[in-house]
Amino acid sequence: MPSMHLSQIRKWFLQSPPVEWGILQLRELLIGALRQGPIPQHVAFIMDGNRRFARNHGIETLEGHNLGFEALAKILEVCYKSGVKVVTIYAFSIENFKRSKYEVDALMEMAKVKLSQLAQHGDLLDRYGASVRVLGQRELVKKDVLEAIDRAVNMTSHNSRAVLNICFPYTSHDEITTAIRNTVVDYSTPTLSLQRPFSESHIARTIRARRLSAAGTRTRGNSPASSATSDAEDSITTMSSSATLHPESPSEPVAPTLGKDNDELEPPKPTQEGVYPDPETITADIIDDHMFTAGLPRLDLLVRTSGVERLSDFMLWQCHRDTEIVFLRCLWPEFDLWTFLPVLVEWQWRRRKTLGDEREKGSISRGPLGLKRE
Repeated sequence: MPSMHLSQIRKWFLQSPPVEWGILQLRELLIGALRQGPIPQHVAFIMDGNRRFARNHGIETLEGHNLGFEALAKILEVCYKSGVKVVTIYAFSIENFKRSKYEVDALMEMAKVKLSQLAQHGDLLDRYGASVRVLGQRELVKKDVLEAIDRAVNMTSHNSRAVLNICFPYTSHDEITTAIRNTVVDYSTPTLSLQRPFSESHIARTIRARRLSAAGTRTRGNSPASSATSDAEDSITTMSSSATLHPESPSEPVAPTLGKDNDELEPPKPTQEGVYPDPETITADIIDDHMFTAGLPRLDLLVRTSGVERLSDFMLWQCHRDTEIVFLRCLWPEFDLWTFLPVLVEWQWRRRKTLGDEREKGSISRGPLGLKRE
């Protein structure tokens, strides 16, 4: 009981007008100081601990989620005011569908309520020019929840200065699988083109063909048998250079072939039919262009609350060697500026250190003996 009275007195004191004004000024001062240094352009949150917070404080689970949404609104304002361009939150996992039907229906209803609350806080998103994007499998969501999603997305579609990604329902494995599937579809669909871009194998085969041709020209006339062998090799090489991923397709163009004098390459004949993209041109960037987060900045900072130290199948592709991953012991409804501030300060310190090391390495050159020198 004494602790409850103490908590009420502290709450009353902090909500008094003079103290509120002082805290607001200090808050603005700290955010302004943060803007003087490097700021993560893409921050992701795993909002964990709403139910545990409700149990610890003897309140309903729904109230715990409502407090979690209030914490999210405050953190969004801190992020956008500090200069963060993209915020991604883990709202609902596809794995949650494995729970009981009663719990899944309750989570879906809760998601609809949260999205409706987000629509009610449209002034916050409009103030910082943030648009809402929902990442995940829409076909798994009920119709009434989809309508709430579309309302939130359409309400902020005119904003372009910042982005709020809501992963719902989402898992990173599903995102990566979808991206690879879409890439395969793109590379299995013929496109109208005169010729497909050269790959390393095409260039190597062409060079080899020219060398064999030159060798055959020098020996031709000296030995009929060697001449025949050289012609056969040239024929085989030319045939192999025209091999493609889809040999059964009559629309596939042929690679450049040797001319009549065997010293110049003839360009492929133009064709109006479709050609298949070269699968050897598939890179990590191609896959990245098919991810849900295509076109957005790389993930700089990922924060998870509640003390659990795992990613739970979230943003696995987007995490790279420079991504800072932070696990905090506080529960999500307790997460605020004063908890987030040390995380941002430490990220800035590490970022400055990394940039300093890169500049130092760039200023070091090597002598003829391989010795480092300034």
